[in-house]
Amino acid sequence: MDFNFSEELTMLRNTVRSFVDNEIMPHIAEWDREGKFDPSIMKRLADLGLMGVCIPEEYGGSGMDYNALAIVCEELERGDTAFRTSVSVHTGLNSMSILQWGTEEQKQKYLTPQAKGEKVGAFGLTEPGAGSDVVALRTTAKKDGDHYILNGQKSWISLCDSADHFLVFAYTDKDKKHHGISAFIVERTFEGFSSKATKGKLGIRSGNTGELFFDNVKVPKENLLGKEGEGFKIAMASLDNGRFTVAAGAVGQIRACLEASVKYCHERETFGKPIGQHQLVKQMLANMEAGLQMSSMLVYRAGELKNEGKRNTRETSLAKWQACDFANKAADDAVQVHGAYGYSDEYPVERYLRNSKAPVIYEGTREVHTLMQADYVLGYRQDKELNKMLPAWEGK
Repeated sequence: MDFNFSEELTMLRNTVRSFVDNEIMPHIAEWDREGKFDPSIMKRLADLGLMGVCIPEEYGGSGMDYNALAIVCEELERGDTAFRTSVSVHTGLNSMSILQWGTEEQKQKYLTPQAKGEKVGAFGLTEPGAGSDVVALRTTAKKDGDHYILNGQKSWISLCDSADHFLVFAYTDKDKKHHGISAFIVERTFEGFSSKATKGKLGIRSGNTGELFFDNVKVPKENLLGKEGEGFKIAMASLDNGRFTVAAGAVGQIRACLEASVKYCHERETFGKPIGQHQLVKQMLANMEAGLQMSSMLVYRAGELKNEGKRNTRETSLAKWQACDFANKAADDAVQVHGAYGYSDEYPVERYLRNSKAPVIYEGTREVHTLMQADYVLGYRQDKELNKMLPAWEGK
């Protein structure tokens, strides 16, 4: 086992951290307060080669390993969850799914411009009545000649108003339940497609989140991803990648909470001494550090399995569950360390606390992942290789 990052990955971390410090940190309090999403950030990330960091060079990416994606997500969430989310859905949920399941024609048409950052991808699975219960989705796709006619609605979709391409899941045969779900690549420009942003969110306010609507949208049959009926399998494989990026982002949020708390501990005094000298404050900082180190290990272990081309559903689930819980607790403790000031947006920790709640819910609630891990331990659940695995990193 090698716990050292390569020089290339270290340089990548420094590049993203510098970007966050210079391009996000000076503006994020205002963006969050105003609920403003700045799409130009995506262009600047593309200029740095970060929109397809783990996509092979032959498809326009940077050709780095999957832990490079984890580093990007970790450092972006240190700035704000909204920007990690953008990369999560674009790269983790969309581009990596096309890399895994797409035809060569689909990779050339959709993956390559996305990896270059010329186009932005998003993911459409959740519906008003279908979250953890994916089989409850109501969106349908009916075959009509050379097209599928798509009707339905998606909710809580990141990049709803700014993405160019959407990976959308719909029933092609309702009677077959999860075996009747299929996946489609849908372009924003298709007639009958519309979107609407959601306002009034608790957190991730500087992110673009909302609904998608499909009113007799004609999707060419060439835009079917995988085969008819493989949609559920594709969605679960996509979530393995998405959960990996969410877990990595949670590591960045824990780090942000720890950095802010340590800084405040050196500035604030109570009872004649710096608050960092009080034992229960030390306990909170120690718990943040422990959560940071344990979460990092879980994330990069899952990333290494991806590099080797191995199934990693179990490891990614554990990383997502634990890292997001640690981040939520770290943010709560960071507010406590700051006392009354932690309740004000004069300091960033109240934003960290608001942002930390969504990742505990999306891409599998903590309850879903708890049950998954118990089923693995009890032997009720076992993962087999898929007929199309995520490609191993070419440098492995």
